[in-house]
Amino acid sequence: MNNRDHITTGPITRTIFSLALPVVLGNLMEFALSSTDYFWVGKLGATAQDAVTSSMVVVWTIFAAMSIITVGVTALVSRHIGAGEIDSVTHYVRQGVLFALGVGILFSTLGFRLTPALLSFMDTGEATLVHAIPYLRIFFIGAVFFFMAEVGYATFRASGDTRTPMKVGVGVVLFNMAFDPLLIFGWGPIPAFGVTGASIATTVSVAGGAIVIHTLMLRGKLGYELGRLLEELPNARSMLKIARIGLPIAGQTFVFVSVYWFLIKIVHSYGESAAAAMGIGNRMESFSFLTCFGFSMAASTMVGQNLGAKLPERAAKCAWGSVGSAIVITFAISVLFIAAPESIASVFSDDPDVLAIATDYLIILGLSQMAMAIEIVLEGAFSGAGDTIPPMAVSIPGSALRIPLAYYFCFELEWGVNGVWWTLTITTLIKAAILATWFLRGRWKLKAI
Repeated sequence: MNNRDHITTGPITRTIFSLALPVVLGNLMEFALSSTDYFWVGKLGATAQDAVTSSMVVVWTIFAAMSIITVGVTALVSRHIGAGEIDSVTHYVRQGVLFALGVGILFSTLGFRLTPALLSFMDTGEATLVHAIPYLRIFFIGAVFFFMAEVGYATFRASGDTRTPMKVGVGVVLFNMAFDPLLIFGWGPIPAFGVTGASIATTVSVAGGAIVIHTLMLRGKLGYELGRLLEELPNARSMLKIARIGLPIAGQTFVFVSVYWFLIKIVHSYGESAAAAMGIGNRMESFSFLTCFGFSMAASTMVGQNLGAKLPERAAKCAWGSVGSAIVITFAISVLFIAAPESIASVFSDDPDVLAIATDYLIILGLSQMAMAIEIVLEGAFSGAGDTIPPMAVSIPGSALRIPLAYYFCFELEWGVNGVWWTLTITTLIKAAILATWFLRGRWKLKAI
């Protein structure tokens, strides 16, 4: 268990970066993937970009459901590895895989049928629906592969190996980037699928990644013998334990995403250009988010394993070290957003209306990136401790507040669509301050799982 020894006794800063950087690099490839999708789809116009933006909220909802499993598996696997209880580790890995398989199939089936209703709820225009319905249905077909891939990545990260999921993720992204323009615009005998082509490329790529990561798990790349993944029958008690840990984080993510269902309705009231601009801003913010997520995963793994090894003070140092590292990076991103917003937006669109709205969005977002780092990394630290109630208690009301606040800023104060962007920034600042104060209290060190 060399990974465990390194995490519980090695130099903290070096260990943080050794765990975080592979995740960050893998996530930056994911950022490159979504940005490439949006770049090529942008060649088809603002309506096509709106189709991807409208579908984005539904995709986020699916990832929120995934976190019920991945957060629980991460906490249980890292804690039992820290305690040296490998039999328990293999048990929860197998149950996590079975859980992901079942829930993934459920989402694939229901999502395909409900796609038109979901898009209509967000007041998606008729012209946009032509692109969005097939795009989203293809994504739902592949939802089960997303679930399987994510639980595989989470298992490796909780085991202290962030390099393997990074390598697999890079392969997935490179494959997707190569096939995106081919399927969107067609070539030779391959027809042009338009916006749907981006979804097909993503689904096929992720399915390949799911197969590869699970093959590596079965070949012993985790650092311990797992045996056959489906060797055990589903254990309701173990799955409920996974869900109990993951549900608070997933619950707050569901609320966060549900709020966006209403925010995008507000944005749609300002036209397709506003929705296209929102897509640009979301993708650029994902650069920060995915970077912070790498340090969140480092904090989660290190806190979990150090608590398992009865080293609570070292766990706290690992958490704050991860926060500090993420703040340094997001400071640089903030400067970029504020200093060169129009240059960034122009990569994705040459529509003057879209550029004007996206420029304002990026400047306002730039004010909250460091606060987002605090919020995301500390959520990971709480999750690693198995104490997922505090981030839920902060995130749910903080996210829910965005709906009335956005309506107030947009329509009562008449700030226009910028009221949505200011809502996101102000609530992020508030949530980060509360979560940091709560973490400083230190009660997470005593959490039993």
